[in-house]
Amino acid sequence: MAPDQKTRLKAIIGGSTGNLVEWFDWYVYSAFTLYFAPHFFPSTDRTAQLLSAAAIFAVGFLMRPIGAWIMGVYSDRHGRKAGLTVAVTLMCAGSLIIACTPGYDTIGVFAPIMLVIARLMQGLSVGGEYGASATYLTEMAGKDRRGFFSSFQYVTLISGQLLAICVLLVLQSTMSEAALDSWGWRIPFAIGAVLAVVVFYIRRGLAETQSFENAKSEAGDGKPKSGFIQLVTKHPRETMTVMLLTAGGTLAFYAYSIYMQKFLVNTSGFSREVASQINAATLFVFMLLQPVAGGLSDRVGRKPLMIAFGIAGVLFTYPIFTALETATNPIYAGLLVMAALVIVTGYTSINAVVKAELFPAHIRALGVALPYALANTLFGGTAEVVALKFKDAGFERGFYWYVTAMIAVSLVVYLMMKDTRTNSQIVED
Repeated sequence: MAPDQKTRLKAIIGGSTGNLVEWFDWYVYSAFTLYFAPHFFPSTDRTAQLLSAAAIFAVGFLMRPIGAWIMGVYSDRHGRKAGLTVAVTLMCAGSLIIACTPGYDTIGVFAPIMLVIARLMQGLSVGGEYGASATYLTEMAGKDRRGFFSSFQYVTLISGQLLAICVLLVLQSTMSEAALDSWGWRIPFAIGAVLAVVVFYIRRGLAETQSFENAKSEAGDGKPKSGFIQLVTKHPRETMTVMLLTAGGTLAFYAYSIYMQKFLVNTSGFSREVASQINAATLFVFMLLQPVAGGLSDRVGRKPLMIAFGIAGVLFTYPIFTALETATNPIYAGLLVMAALVIVTGYTSINAVVKAELFPAHIRALGVALPYALANTLFGGTAEVVALKFKDAGFERGFYWYVTAMIAVSLVVYLMMKDTRTNSQIVED
């Protein structure tokens, strides 16, 4: 029996709240990199320090496919709620480690080693979180509003990122720069650990989805089960589709949002405070656009939105970045960043529902999580490293062409695939 509207709403709010905290913990690392990098990586060169910190950010992504695999199977076999609960536990532990680890001057090489361990744990957590939460929100949403409600995964993902930046802005305005550089950067990691504990108890009280309950009741001897071999042998086309449709979208998202804060400081020449303000303002508008675009996809389909992102991303990524190189007015820079984020909304608002609609219930969490995590690791997690390598080599604009090319690859997939709104594997209403 499908859940009533009250149950759906309670589950979506509960699931979304947990997703917000997960992504807050994940993005705090990026938001505070400029402050904690000198403590873990001794160097007088800011770009070198950022490269070291960005490399560990990318290392965290290496665990995301493993987390997606392990917890995708776990969520398919034990429930979406169970997967979500395990994910937030790992995130809590990772944040706590970063908050408490002494700097390089105190414990030497063990400082970056502990940072790597913490990011590996958080990568494992986020790898499992995406598949479980995307599947949970999509299955709970109901057919007619699936695009709208599933878009709240990115609303909360962006909210987590935005909350991390807001914490940064508050600390910048209430603490001296010396104090923030010295120890204040540890505060958001401690906050994230505490919030994760709260989410753990919230998630334990969530209702399970009807899709999982149906798949569980139908399971038995001879029935297909979730697993890597089952995924790649029985659903190879869908798996490859998820990887390729994700490649351009995730790279664009990380380039326009995560890396943009460093770009505004390191290339455009804005102060850290102004760059944070631009990032916060544009992300807030970006967040509000997600349910608007998700709701639109329930009316016109998922495919038109993805194609619009692909075409606009190919045409305007290079011009936007080159214009930002010489931007000196914060409002002008903010409008350019906002234009880029409006473009990528065609992907971010509906990517979760598109992936979930491609797979049957018994393997859905794994099918959503693993190929997404692989593409995210290859393209999203390395975005900052690739961008900084291009800059370090004296050819920064090579990164702009790289982003454009990957969006073009995904555009080909968008043009060729069926619209999942009318060809969905989710049968419960």
